[in-house]
Amino acid sequence: MTSRRDYSRRQFLVGLGIAPLVPAFLPSFHELIAAERKRAKIRDVQVMIMQGPGRSYTLVKITSDNGLYGIAEAYGTPGVGVKEQILSLKPWLVGKDALEIDRLYTQMGAGASSLSGTRTDGSAHNLMRAVSGIEMALWDLAGKTLEVPTSTLLGGRFREKVRVYDHAGPRNQLDKASTSDWVAKAKAHPSGFTCHKFGMQTVETVAGGAARGGARGSGAGDGEGGGRSGGRANSDPTRMLSPKQLVTVQKGFENCREAMGWEHDIMVHCSWDYDLRTAIQIADAIASSKPVWLEDPLPVDYTDSWKRLCEASKVPICTGENLTRREGFVNFIVNQGAEIIHPDLRNSGGFLETKRVADMAHIYGLPMANHNTGSQVNTYASAQWASTIRDYVALETITGEGDWMDKVLLLDGPYIKDGFIQATDKPGLGIELNPDIVRAHLAQGETWWG
Repeated sequence: MTSRRDYSRRQFLVGLGIAPLVPAFLPSFHELIAAERKRAKIRDVQVMIMQGPGRSYTLVKITSDNGLYGIAEAYGTPGVGVKEQILSLKPWLVGKDALEIDRLYTQMGAGASSLSGTRTDGSAHNLMRAVSGIEMALWDLAGKTLEVPTSTLLGGRFREKVRVYDHAGPRNQLDKASTSDWVAKAKAHPSGFTCHKFGMQTVETVAGGAARGGARGSGAGDGEGGGRSGGRANSDPTRMLSPKQLVTVQKGFENCREAMGWEHDIMVHCSWDYDLRTAIQIADAIASSKPVWLEDPLPVDYTDSWKRLCEASKVPICTGENLTRREGFVNFIVNQGAEIIHPDLRNSGGFLETKRVADMAHIYGLPMANHNTGSQVNTYASAQWASTIRDYVALETITGEGDWMDKVLLLDGPYIKDGFIQATDKPGLGIELNPDIVRAHLAQGETWWG
């Protein structure tokens, strides 16, 4: 006998447009999940912030009347006001149907006092770092409510494990002993990373310690960690490199490639530092090392310079971590201004909105990857999302070092194995916090949400 819950689960998939062949005799979706809706009204929204060295992590919890809850991570560093933004939406969310995720996302905050438009319509009230965390927590809750993995609700998995990349790089790319030492450590690393992102080094940046990615886990994006990644001195605001600097950049990456062979991959990070001509020159300089991509070489917003760079470069151009909503990505995709789309789920709008970005990119033959400087919570959640994307490259992480950050979640097996994160078969995102670890790393003034 087929239960009401079985029907509810299937009809939820129908509502998402991922189960098109439904027998005509089945009652409507709204009728079938009426019982679930009564139990799935949002009862509470909670936020707490963890603090690590130089970086914070904003965790979101949404509880429904059925006693189940969903957990996700909104943006942390820089996380100014994100907690307050989420809590400001609590009165609007409480009492609403937790399963109507797309409607909640699209109309987030509509009708609230002192708010014209919504949080997601591109108006001045666009606060996507709060909305994205809420949206992902709702997906975790939906999976738990319907007793299936969130990946199933998003359309099913194309892979059972997702490749992750770290920020390991040699302290001195210009010194062959340093690059050999880095490769030996990378190959012996317990997480088994085979893909590494780091910035460029010149004589100036090696001397000043300014190249990002020189030490493992130094971070990337949002201007944190290890100084600027560009091959120029921090005191010089020019967006150009000299011929000498370009030759040094080329030599550094050739040293890295020679030391590691072809067993490991390289990504080159730039932090939006350069003008068009210099970006083309950098792409030429690193082309012989065959990196997976050249990331964020031009200023963040779309211009035709991105398209011209893609046309001139032999290295794939990657960008997207600071873009929000489909509207933020469309020019890059339609105009072929990037060749790998690289959103951060905590910025772009969460799971469903970013899956729509991936669908749009698919039409133009552009694969996806993910920026991610979040904790183990966002890393694990992003991997579950990435498992549902057909054309996918790799997921960034600052975790995987075996410290407290790898113990935030209660997991059955190794967190990162051979450079991959396993997709879960547990309901929702398979996320359960380790209370002892989280309590020990709460930011000042924060309390465990229980």
